[in-house]
Amino acid sequence: MLVLIGAAVVFASTLGGFMLAGGQPMVLLHISEFVVILGVAAGVLIIASPGHVLKEIIHKVQGTIKGKAPGKAEYFELLKLLYELFMTGRRNGLIALEEHVMDPSKSTIFQKYPSLANHHERLQFLCNGLKPVIDGKIKPDQLESLMSAELAAKKEEAEHPVHILTLVGDSLPGIGIVAAVLGIINTMAAIADGPEVVGERVAAALTGTLLGIFVAYGFVNPLANRIKFNDAADQLALKCIMQAVAGFAKGLAPLTAVEIARRSLDSNVQPGADELEAAVKNLGTGK
Repeated sequence: MLVLIGAAVVFASTLGGFMLAGGQPMVLLHISEFVVILGVAAGVLIIASPGHVLKEIIHKVQGTIKGKAPGKAEYFELLKLLYELFMTGRRNGLIALEEHVMDPSKSTIFQKYPSLANHHERLQFLCNGLKPVIDGKIKPDQLESLMSAELAAKKEEAEHPVHILTLVGDSLPGIGIVAAVLGIINTMAAIADGPEVVGERVAAALTGTLLGIFVAYGFVNPLANRIKFNDAADQLALKCIMQAVAGFAKGLAPLTAVEIARRSLDSNVQPGADELEAAVKNLGTGK
C-alpha cells in the first residue's frame, strides 16, 4: 500500500507543480514518446534478464504492492515454533522430530503456526537445517557453516532482480535522450511547416527527456530499493532460523537457542525477552 501511496505522491506532485506553473497536462501526452521510452525500457529488461529472473522481477514487484514484511507478531510465532520443536527433540530425542520435519504438512506442531507453515522458503530452510541434526550426518559445529552457505546463495539469488531493475532505471535517462533526438530529427524535417508545428514537435522531444528521467528516478529506482528492503526482511527471518537451529545443534537449551535468535532480530520486529519467555512457558512443553 505504501508503494502505491508513494507513486501517487510522485505523480501528483510532478503534474500538480506543472499545472500550478501554468502548464496544460494534455501537452505532455505525446504517445510516440511513450512508445519509444517504455518500449525500449521493456526491451532492455528482456535483453538483460534470463527467463527465471524476469519471472522473479514480476513476482517481486507484485510483492512490493501486495506483500507485507514479517512483523513482530510473525517473529513471535516463529520463535515459539522453534522452541516447541527444540523441546520435543530435547524431551523425546531427536528422532521425535523426524515426523515433523519430513512431512511438515501433517505435523501437529507446524499446523499451530500457519505464518511459517504457509511460507515455503522459510519452512524448507528450517526443515533442511534440522534434517542433518536428526540424521547425525554432520557435526553440530559444522551446521552453522552449512546453513550460512545456503543463506548466502539465497541472498545472491535475491539480488538479481534488484540489479536488473537498477540497470533499467539507470538506462532510462539515456533512453529519454534517444527519444528526444528522434523528436528533434522530426522537428528538423518540419521546419518548413511553420513555427506552430515546430514548437509542437520540440515540445514532444522535450517530453521524451522528461519521461525518461521521471520514470527512472520517480518509479524504477525507488522500486528496486523497496525490493531490496523486502529481500532484507526475508533474509532476516532465515537468519533467525539459522541462529536458533545452530545453537540447538550445539547443545544449547531450547530457551537459550531461541533467545540467541531473538537477539539477532531488528529492534522494530524483536519481541521482548520477558514476553517471549512467558509465552513459551505456557506452551505446555516444559522448560
